Amino acid sequence: MLEHFSDSGFAGQLQANSVVLADFSATWCGPCRALTPVIEQIAADYAGKVLVGKIDVDDCPELAEKYAIMSVPTVMIFKDGQLVQKIVGVSPREAYTSVLDSLV
Repeated sequence: MLEHFSDSGFAGQLQANSVVLADFSATWCGPCRALTPVIEQIAADYAGKVLVGKIDVDDCPELAEKYAIMSVPTVMIFKDGQLVQKIVGVSPREAYTSVLDSLV
């Protein structure tokens, strides 16, 4: 299931889950909307192994600033609370799943 992260809850989610994929996006962003089905499928495929969620940069400006999001979509993958991969722009599904497969 796809989570919707918030400024206040994201740090706790990073601590509570071994692997987290965070999709920084915006509702007005066409490429972000194009990436959404890929992220939703990854969430379904990795349910119980990876916490997958979206962060709307307009609703969560503190997170966008903390992680220096300059362009959306930006997907960040964390392992044990540490950033291990940052992918800016739309990439093929395998760009995300290959990293996840190496972490779970």
